[in-house]
Amino acid sequence: MLHATTTAQTGPIPYDIVVLTADERHLRRRMLVLQHGEHLFVDLPRPVRLSHGDRLVLEDGRHVEIIAAEEPLYEVRAVTPEALARVAWHLGNRHTRVEISDRALTLQPDHVLMQMLIGLGAWISTIDAPFEPEPPRLSGVPHHHAHD
Repeated sequence: MLHATTTAQTGPIPYDIVVLTADERHLRRRMLVLQHGEHLFVDLPRPVRLSHGDRLVLEDGRHVEIIAAEEPLYEVRAVTPEALARVAWHLGNRHTRVEISDRALTLQPDHVLMQMLIGLGAWISTIDAPFEPEPPRLSGVPHHHAHD
């Protein structure tokens, strides 16, 4: 069985690949099955969020490339940049993982959020695409605030 204990952002031509969803790319210890069927035990010193193109480094120095899987998502648009910013604020207030582009927000499907987005006047399309949400930015300050 293959074993990986470190990661890299670049490296040599990969030995193999593994296709993972956004949730699966947040890992520390897990058994993965590579595209060609081999099992890989990942045992990292701390949890990491891997992105498309990142690498798991095998004990012998070979690399396994991470491929972001296509998954069902909502693509959210609004009539103006200000309206899209308002939608983004409401999603952030609910600690929703969001991928941000210049014209749309992308998030994992949730029927409650969909109703909120419709109420805010957003346009929602269902798509299948790789999901690369913004990484959390923790300031080291404890999280203390109230929600309505």
